Amino acid sequence: MFNKPTWPIKATWPILALVAGIGLGACKILPTPSAQGGAGDASGFNPDKMVGEIWASKVIPYLHEKAGPFAEVHALAKTDQTAAGTKYGNPKKQANSPWTFAVRVEGKIVAANTQSRAATMDIDVDGDGKADARVQIGPAVRGTALRDSLDFVQFNDFTNQIDFAQFGKAFNAYADKTALSKLPREALEGRAAKVLGAYTIEGGQDLPLVTPAEAEIGPKP
Repeated sequence: MFNKPTWPIKATWPILALVAGIGLGACKILPTPSAQGGAGDASGFNPDKMVGEIWASKVIPYLHEKAGPFAEVHALAKTDQTAAGTKYGNPKKQANSPWTFAVRVEGKIVAANTQSRAATMDIDVDGDGKADARVQIGPAVRGTALRDSLDFVQFNDFTNQIDFAQFGKAFNAYADKTALSKLPREALEGRAAKVLGAYTIEGGQDLPLVTPAEAEIGPKP
């Protein structure tokens, strides 16, 4: 049989408890920086402010210079996306990313969906009475076409994927604040529309989905 230990086992329990208490007391729970990238981000990253600082000076001039008429751009994109992207898109995009094209859409509104927060209007650009492009008019705007069309915005300039995604959303929010929120919502069919924006060809879409940076809707016919 084993000999009974000679040290006082029970006496060690208070010591262990005291050590554990000191260890826990020395620990600090630090807050995790916000992933939203808003004004309260501990890292100082503020995508809304960043977009506002470049919108009028860089974004709009770039789109005006790069954009082509929608019918021309889309016809080329359907046959040769690389050629269309080189001419109307961002040649510096990531290799595995789809091409995004800067376009001017001008024509007549033939249908509109303004009941949803992701409101849209369908535009006939060639006068045949059929919609050729679907334009987002917010306030909820899908995708990151505006960000992705710019050759001076690169993923490697950002700390991580979350920041890059938030920056893309900030473009949509700024477009809504400065242009889309000012558009009429009633009796849109039959009116003329003029849009400067960007779109990405995606599989399964009924119509190319254009995100505007600028948009105008004419008076009722």
